[in-house]
Amino acid sequence: MAFAINYGIASKLRLAGRLYACGPVNRETIMSRWVGFLIALILGITAGLYYAWVIDPVEYVDTSPDTLLIDYKTDYTLMVAEAYQIEGDLDLAARRLAVLGDEPPAEIVQNAILFAARAGYVDADVEQMRALERQLRSYNPLPDVPGQLPATEEPAAP
Repeated sequence: MAFAINYGIASKLRLAGRLYACGPVNRETIMSRWVGFLIALILGITAGLYYAWVIDPVEYVDTSPDTLLIDYKTDYTLMVAEAYQIEGDLDLAARRLAVLGDEPPAEIVQNAILFAARAGYVDADVEQMRALERQLRSYNPLPDVPGQLPATEEPAAP
């Protein structure tokens, strides 16, 4: 019976009238091939990870601050709030916050406050960020383009 099974499998392996030189196919042969394949796969993944993490890891250079994680953005926002408290220059604070993304500066500070509350920042730090946010909510920068009027002024009638 075992010969018939082996003969049936061997007949399927015929190619152009020749039997493969792999010998009789049995359960141990199939298992040893799978074990060899899995060992080679594990060694390949291990070697690839070792190369990517130890030998030649990715180095991020000259990335923009908007790619920072929220905890680092919150730290940066806190530093801007502390600088604003000392300097009092709201325009400079808004420009410093603009590097963190396309959102308005007040929303950037609001997101930082929400994270700071969840992360357990000191109340004094959160209060500094809230003070900056209150100022930024009413912040309306004047245009830098010469000849362009602010939104509140009407052009003179000819």
